[in-house]
Amino acid sequence: MNIWEIIRNGYAGYGNYLWHEITHPGWHNYFYWLLLVSAFFFALELLTPWRKNQAKFRKDFWLDFFYMFFNFFLFSLIIYNAASDVVVNLFNSGIRGLTGFDLQASNPLQKFPMWGILLIGFVVRDFVQWWVHRLLHRSARLWRFHQVHHSVEEMGFAAHLRYHWMETLVYRSIEYIPLALLGIGLYDFFIIHIFSLAIGHYNHSNITVSGKTSGAILGGLIGVALATSSFDLHLLDGALAWQKGASILGLIVLGYFVIGPWMKKLFNSPEMHIWHHAYDLPAEKKYGVNFGISLAIWDYLFGTDYIPYNGRDIKLGFPGVEEFPHDFKGQVIYGLDGEKS
Repeated sequence: MNIWEIIRNGYAGYGNYLWHEITHPGWHNYFYWLLLVSAFFFALELLTPWRKNQAKFRKDFWLDFFYMFFNFFLFSLIIYNAASDVVVNLFNSGIRGLTGFDLQASNPLQKFPMWGILLIGFVVRDFVQWWVHRLLHRSARLWRFHQVHHSVEEMGFAAHLRYHWMETLVYRSIEYIPLALLGIGLYDFFIIHIFSLAIGHYNHSNITVSGKTSGAILGGLIGVALATSSFDLHLLDGALAWQKGASILGLIVLGYFVIGPWMKKLFNSPEMHIWHHAYDLPAEKKYGVNFGISLAIWDYLFGTDYIPYNGRDIKLGFPGVEEFPHDFKGQVIYGLDGEKS
């Protein structure tokens, strides 16, 4: 198959996929999961806001709402899906031609249970993304693109997906190689994408949740996976309904008391991520802090954690954000002029 056929098939395939997503609601449907997860966190913001004086429809709410669909769906339809098909095809063909190693046929994880593959995929992907995120702050050229995300001046769940389309190219290009070498890219990581979407929305939301509560939620999710034998977890196969219910309840309690005290160190949170968006940072941390995407543990391991006090009401953005483009057109072409700042 030549490059033009790959591009044509990429556009046609993604166009058909997107139309099917919109017209066929279901549990394995990214489009409606995006709506569901967004509605859930927006409801929490309305019911229990952390910043109670912030408007329900905060500054740039509708701009960020559009960004969610542009970056999650439309950009793929316009360019990314077809372009990535070409790059992946060339990369796999190049590796096979130079070394004889077939990334698609030689999958080192093929004997792993699904829960192990998902766990490895989640951790490896998040670790790679953490380093890419640091690169976006460290490189003056890439920082120009990343400033779109940091132009948020009032935080809310939808700010999660306000970012420049060039970030998609940077993240996906760098993360593909380690994931492909592990064979992780061969699996349908629907659950990882939805889990990451939920955590990203949560980190940017105008809410605050205790570590014990989030630990209980995590314990409950593990309990449900065990009770339903999902992801090759068969420990409760053959158990009676009341035994499965008791197991879920027990894991919720375990999550609350045992995992809960560590949740803020393991996972990112609104209280931690708000400082990543701080307008003012100490001179010794001029390249940013709290780079965690889903996991916070990398920041604590590498010394980039920073929560000096409750940052609920700190000023957000960056010096010069007042003059930064506040419309989609201005932001989508920002940084393409090659200038550095």
